[in-house]
Amino acid sequence: MKTVRLPDGTAVPALGQGTWHMGEQASERAQEIRALRRGLELGMTLIDTAEMYAEGGAESVVGEAIYGQRDSVFLVSKVYPHNASRGGVLQACERSLKRLGTDRIDLYLLHWRGGTSLSETVDAFEALREQGKILHWGVSNFDVDDMLELADDRCASNQVLYNLEERSIEFDLLPWCQRQQMPLMAYCPIGQGGSMLRHPALFTVAERLGATPAQVALAWVLRQPGVIAIPKAVRLDHIELNAKSAVLQLSEHDLALLDAAFPPPQRKQRLAMV
Repeated sequence: MKTVRLPDGTAVPALGQGTWHMGEQASERAQEIRALRRGLELGMTLIDTAEMYAEGGAESVVGEAIYGQRDSVFLVSKVYPHNASRGGVLQACERSLKRLGTDRIDLYLLHWRGGTSLSETVDAFEALREQGKILHWGVSNFDVDDMLELADDRCASNQVLYNLEERSIEFDLLPWCQRQQMPLMAYCPIGQGGSMLRHPALFTVAERLGATPAQVALAWVLRQPGVIAIPKAVRLDHIELNAKSAVLQLSEHDLALLDAAFPPPQRKQRLAMV
């Protein structure tokens, strides 16, 4: 598995697993756990979750999935903005740790900006890091202006929406992160709802490579230096296809075809979020 390095040199998989919408249906819990465990077997040992997902339900699913193999997993979770005060962060982290069944979170992110000052949230993150309850901290849904206001080289990552349909970060945020050698985590890397995956250009590239459109979309995201993709999958066949996408090589012709179908940004755009 290709790896990406955090600012302190820690290597993490470039292809991980997302968990948005997991934990919402009790009838799907066993399947979700099986999928996450299969992903771990295939090298996708970075798992991303959040206290927001199913109001802790996804963290509970992750906790069960990683039971007995915690040390082989790079665990990412996120705190709500309304819990981003110093006391709120400390309490939220304790709840997440309990649901995850672990004594530490490898990377703890502020889910998006709220009313609490960044300095107060960072102070709380640093307190958790000193206690060993988190190993790294970062942010999510931060644009360049937000990162410049944060201005803290202890920030380990920024998680944002990035896929073929949502390329706005390529204008300034992605290059900025790459210059700072700060990994960018791409959520929804194969889009939402499947409409993007029905585009003829993706089918053309997929046919040439003997792959699926979703695999091409993932390979396109992973081509970028310093980018981590965290697709969510519940079906075992989708998990296995995702894992194989990490070795796909897109040619210059493939990239040109995809650029024509999904043009890169020519100007600054508002950061997209879902």
